[in-house]
Amino acid sequence: LADNLRRMAMGARLKPYRPQRRWLALISTGDRHAVASRGALGLEGDWVWRWKDWIDRRFMRRFQDVPVMQEKAPPPSPIPLDEQEQTQAISAVAMRCGGCGAKVGSTVLSRALDAVHPIERDDVLVGLKAPDDAAVVKVPDGMAAVHSIDFFRAFIDDPYMFGKIAANHSLGDLFAMGAAPQSATAVATVPPGLESKVEDTVRLMMTGAVEVLNAAGCALVGGHTGEGRELALGFAVNGYIDPAEVMQKGGMKPGQAIVLTKPLGTGTLFAALKKLAIKGRWIDDALASMCVSNQQAAAILQSHGATACTDVTGFGLLGHLVEMTRPSGVDAILWLRRLPVLAGAEETLAAGVQSSLAPSNVRLRRAIHDQAKWVSHPRYGLLFDPQTAGGLLASVPWQQADACVDALRAAGYVEAVVIGRVEPQGDALEPIRLEEGPDRSEA
Repeated sequence: LADNLRRMAMGARLKPYRPQRRWLALISTGDRHAVASRGALGLEGDWVWRWKDWIDRRFMRRFQDVPVMQEKAPPPSPIPLDEQEQTQAISAVAMRCGGCGAKVGSTVLSRALDAVHPIERDDVLVGLKAPDDAAVVKVPDGMAAVHSIDFFRAFIDDPYMFGKIAANHSLGDLFAMGAAPQSATAVATVPPGLESKVEDTVRLMMTGAVEVLNAAGCALVGGHTGEGRELALGFAVNGYIDPAEVMQKGGMKPGQAIVLTKPLGTGTLFAALKKLAIKGRWIDDALASMCVSNQQAAAILQSHGATACTDVTGFGLLGHLVEMTRPSGVDAILWLRRLPVLAGAEETLAAGVQSSLAPSNVRLRRAIHDQAKWVSHPRYGLLFDPQTAGGLLASVPWQQADACVDALRAAGYVEAVVIGRVEPQGDALEPIRLEEGPDRSEA
């Protein structure tokens, strides 16, 4: 089949296929028992199941124990192109211009965005409905404007899923401040190539992104798309908030509970994916977590008296916690046993797989009191693991903590948990103290 697919793509003659007249069929009945058949012969028994299990595991090992991939340029494709596509292909590999000459063509963009339908808001006075040089939005009376920006290159081969996660990640800063999203402008880079392929990539990526923006009530009002070596996407997001209700990092108070709403581990898991040293279900779980919006979590935290909040992203749990303790003038205790962890993350960390940003984050270990005592702990590395579209880290009154976590879990943040406690600032230079902590089933 693979050979004929290549032949068809190249316009070559197909090879005839002659199926087997007889073949071995092994079917499990679901109770460690199996049935075998070949032609008129049939057998059954527990031993048949063990035989099938051995064959299946031998086959799966071919896709699990793989050599380390060597990065190299792919060979040129001999797929035949029509005259227009040949011109585009030559242009794609020729010297590429900079400046505005590096923009994606307007016709490609127009066709790609025709399939994307951002929501319309009354407070967007000029947006994509009637595009102009810039968008114009109105800030409601008595509200303050909130602005943030995020941008990163693709880490998966699915443009639609990448678009969803990029938009979700960008909105996280607004939610962490307690703001309501209003508008977003996109900035994207797309590898040059055939116009039809560039168009498909932009369409899929922006479809995923706009789904997330629309669900958050955020209107896409414009953007910029240019050529680049790798697919990348980011958003400048804008929102508004009552100035009296801003949740800042510096609002922690001694005695409060520290709550984390989503599990850790995306950095090490996707580093392992690059090495093909990972299980597919681990990546599926991580992607599902990264697609969960922090919008409802922020509202729940506010309703339970949260006084400080941030989203856990590139600097890892420790880095973002230190960003909270410093301006608050407090210390904090973290319970390692309580940390919520994505499936597979502890295994990949134990195998020495870490994100390229993790070594930079590890430099902040000096913020941990008696850190040498904890280096060998299986969850120590999670403190420095950079997160993409991570959860919210907040401090809430201790007496509200259980009700807050219950509400978060009822809203779908099933891994939400109290991971520590805010302490008065002590004499030690290090603001963070680690403890094993109570089990997650304990109060």
